Amino acid sequence: MLQNLYESKREYFDNGNTRSYKFRITELKKLRNIIEKNEENIINALTLDLGKPIFESYTAEIGVVYQELDHAIKNLRYWMKPKKVPTPIYLQPANSFIYPEPKGVVLIISPWNYPFQLAISPLIGAIAAGNCAILKPSNQSKETEKIISKIIREAFSDNYISVVEGPGSEAVTPLIENYRFDHIFFTGSVNVGKKILELSAKHLTPVTLELGGKSPTIVYKDADIDIAAKRITWAKFYNAGQTCVAPDYLLVHESKKETLINSIKLYIKNYYGDDAKESENLGRIINEKRFHRLISLLEGCNILEGGVYNKENRFIAPTLVNGIDINHPIMQEEIFGPILPILTYNHISEVVDMVRVNHHPLALYLFTRDKSIEDYIIENIQFGGGCINHAISHVANSHLPFGGIGFSGMGRYHSKYTFDTFSHEKSIFKSNGRLDSNILYPPYNEKNLRLAKKFL
Repeated sequence: MLQNLYESKREYFDNGNTRSYKFRITELKKLRNIIEKNEENIINALTLDLGKPIFESYTAEIGVVYQELDHAIKNLRYWMKPKKVPTPIYLQPANSFIYPEPKGVVLIISPWNYPFQLAISPLIGAIAAGNCAILKPSNQSKETEKIISKIIREAFSDNYISVVEGPGSEAVTPLIENYRFDHIFFTGSVNVGKKILELSAKHLTPVTLELGGKSPTIVYKDADIDIAAKRITWAKFYNAGQTCVAPDYLLVHESKKETLINSIKLYIKNYYGDDAKESENLGRIINEKRFHRLISLLEGCNILEGGVYNKENRFIAPTLVNGIDINHPIMQEEIFGPILPILTYNHISEVVDMVRVNHHPLALYLFTRDKSIEDYIIENIQFGGGCINHAISHVANSHLPFGGIGFSGMGRYHSKYTFDTFSHEKSIFKSNGRLDSNILYPPYNEKNLRLAKKFL
């Protein structure tokens, strides 16, 4: 079955079916129409898998996909055009061009935390760039996996785009080992990302890895504490904390710690009520295994707020923990849940050292009114992307590239950047006419060398 899935796409691509503007724009519009028809089904699937509030399901999963589709549809013709670039004078008369061309047959492996958006968004770029694709959604979000399969079957022929269902290891390993994809796009954990990279090396397949890490939130002493608390609370507990760019831990100036904690407690109550378990605005943990892992991280923690949980419906209340040492287990790995450790500092230089314990976070958030502090953090800490005086909102801007650095990933995407990821930029030098300069050709002499030095 896997062999036919791959080979049918290789043949379909090699026959040139996906290359034209007309084909690509038709397929993008078709995908948008079928998603619109299935909006309610998508939302229901996300509710069953993750207990997502309808607002979060629409904004973070469906609305973002519409934004990506509309932007691609509007700009595709321009993206596909060859770009003329300057030609050095010593190579004149000539012109130089960059031709974006599709890479071929690509594999997209998506995670469970935003199971619809993180499968379809990279697919949009792959379609826009003119590729065939195999999509492997996470089977941990089973209901969303089913609706993705339904949408892809309705929208596309099987020799163009198809979905592989079931446990990831059983499908992904033989796919990567046995077939040379022209690009692999993976979103998920660091450990699985390492395995994907290792498997892809056999065929020298280029890989985009969108991973994670411990993303810090830094609150400086001059920050607007109310605004910081409001935005940190929203960003941390969105999707029950199961967001790769969620604030993972809080670094607050010692002088503002109590004020900030009290403000966050107030916003937790404002957002989720007196009993968060009854709130329709808070999601649930994806499965029992991850639920138990999160509960185990709370062992030995000083809980300031929350800490309440219910195994039957995989509920964990928004939880604040205090007095955490940088060597505590909760600081050794990405939390990926509704638990926020709070650490303090006195001088901004301490922050750099603390963040470097968990090098290369995917995101970083800084709350300050001081431009010099802003510059200091941006210049001294390596991270994928982030916000000043906000959190997670950089991901919603399709004009910004999204991706990690070092342990948090490689490559970038969103909108035009996804098109670029799934395209090869082919360089073309076109000589005009028979005019030529003899400077390039033997026999070489002093005059040639003088001219070469001048032009180069």
